Amino acid sequence: MRTGLSFWIGFNVAVLLLLALDLFVFHRGARKVSMREAALSSVVWVILSLGFGAWIHFAEGPAKAGEFITGYVIEYSLSMDNLFLFVMIFGFFKVDPRDQHRVLVWSILGALVMRGAMIGIGVELIRRFAWILYAFGIFLLVTGMRMFFKSGEEDPGESFVIRLCRRIPRVTPEFHGSKFLIQTAAGRMLTPLALVLVVLNLMDLAFAVDSVPAVFAVTRDPFIVYTSNICAILGLRSLYFLVAGAAHRFRYIHYGLAAVLCFIGLKMLLADVVHISNGASLGVVAALLGASMVWSVARRDGTTG
Repeated sequence: MRTGLSFWIGFNVAVLLLLALDLFVFHRGARKVSMREAALSSVVWVILSLGFGAWIHFAEGPAKAGEFITGYVIEYSLSMDNLFLFVMIFGFFKVDPRDQHRVLVWSILGALVMRGAMIGIGVELIRRFAWILYAFGIFLLVTGMRMFFKSGEEDPGESFVIRLCRRIPRVTPEFHGSKFLIQTAAGRMLTPLALVLVVLNLMDLAFAVDSVPAVFAVTRDPFIVYTSNICAILGLRSLYFLVAGAAHRFRYIHYGLAAVLCFIGLKMLLADVVHISNGASLGVVAALLGASMVWSVARRDGTTG
């Protein structure tokens, strides 16, 4: 893709401006996000992402636009697991619903840096060692198979990340509203809300290890990989407030995500034997994820009805 430094700078500046509007204008002050507001915000982020895909279509052609949309849907799907993790982490730390939006928005800044670094490393590895795509494929396949046997009700307190973060010194024992840092008699100290922000970013990095290689099955264009990742993350933060109250209804969705990972892993491993178009991949991903969601609702209705 003919994208120079100006495109990278322009995209990130646009994202930062949108986040600033979201945080300091539309959500000024700590308050709980309503379902109506969450639904509207989710639709807006999706429209903006599709609009960006349309710009790619006119600037670079339908092939690149197809890569972006497919990568966006794959990343959006695989990152759905993040939503349920957000629910558990916020519940574990007992974060006030009025402060959750602020934490999620600030966590995007960490995602911008970490995802950019991971994608840059991935592109360079593929350029130097073409065989690493097969390693990515094996990794995704194994990860997907392991996810099939993962319990849907895990205790976040047992996570290595949270146990590690608990060792961070100079953290106040109680929350101080929406503040991440406060001045005390003993000096500056972090609040538990800052600890939550650290946990979210580390967990996002762990999920990126799975999702970023998956997009390389669609394209090796770093700009497409990066922008599809960030657009998906932006939308998921808003979607969280829409599905948080109904997260328990989708207890089997991790099976659909596992199937998606296995499918993408196989696609990467069999790329020289079987060609699967981006359109077909998009259909398979949507079908697998949709089936797991329908199954979750059907099983719940069947057991409670």
